Amino acid sequence: MAAVYQTQHRRASSLLCRLHSTYVRKMRYLNKLKEDDSLCRQAQTSGTFYLFHNLFPFLQKPGKKYLVPQFSAAEMKRILEKFQEAEQWIEKSVLIGCSDEHVPHFALDLGALEKSVIESELQGSFTDLRKALFVVDEKDSPLLASAQSLLRWHDSHQYCSRTGQPTEKNTAGSKRVCHASGITYYPQMSPVVITLVSDGSRCLLARQPSFPPGMYTALSGFCDVGENVEETVRREVAEEVGLEVESLWYSASQHWPFPSSTLMMACHALVRAPQDEISMDSLELEEARWFGLEEIVEGLKREPRSSKQDDGSFLPWFPPKQAIAHQLICEWVKQQSA
Repeated sequence: MAAVYQTQHRRASSLLCRLHSTYVRKMRYLNKLKEDDSLCRQAQTSGTFYLFHNLFPFLQKPGKKYLVPQFSAAEMKRILEKFQEAEQWIEKSVLIGCSDEHVPHFALDLGALEKSVIESELQGSFTDLRKALFVVDEKDSPLLASAQSLLRWHDSHQYCSRTGQPTEKNTAGSKRVCHASGITYYPQMSPVVITLVSDGSRCLLARQPSFPPGMYTALSGFCDVGENVEETVRREVAEEVGLEVESLWYSASQHWPFPSSTLMMACHALVRAPQDEISMDSLELEEARWFGLEEIVEGLKREPRSSKQDDGSFLPWFPPKQAIAHQLICEWVKQQSA
């Protein structure tokens, strides 16, 4: 009997902890907002709004730091009253999260309104997201990335692929429905692998022609239909740098909004040292080369604007800490140092 009582007590305690978990309550609240249009409309009146203009997030710089302001529903009403159809603009917002105190966060794109008027009114500027992710606080980066991806998805899925008829978003923006066919569309992400290749004592980094001068990063590529992560890693490394992966292991994942909404699955890959001669695919890459530990450590300290030398060339620098490539490189440094 004592054992039975202890088992029941543990189960009850576990259930009580889950019911009182801040995270569980928050996730269930968000799910209700996605499923209940009337509840979500009510939440819009007490929520906060992140603003975009043609997918560019709004930032302010009161001092040396860039801030991502959140506007209340009352502030949004005051701003939008200067334009026509203010109420309709609020309805175009999409739900992107909520605080632990259940204050919902929405994103709203004001691309059809005059950008300069909004910037002047709010004393800030709409900034390219690639630049914004470099300068905003780490806690704001995931929200901005998720918001832009969701707003872009709604912009590109306004019509049903089967009937050609307009689709309608629910209040939260978690789906779109074609009432003519009954088809429900949900936002999707494309799977991408990003791989840091090592030969045991060096790591391989590459750059594309579109990269900022001096920036190198890990190899990456989209998963083909039918591939698993391991197959994609091996294929991409073979295609891009002509190396055969001996072993690989998973590190972490990250949502990334470029070129559209993608799920970046980060891995480390080991190639055999005698077979580490790079044969680069020049159609995909501008340069690929091996880096030693000392050069990697120095590159991690370097900022983009400090990489230019007197002769006009650029010293290597690596993606910012908000990018999962940065995490892969730091993990490799830690392994080497150990």
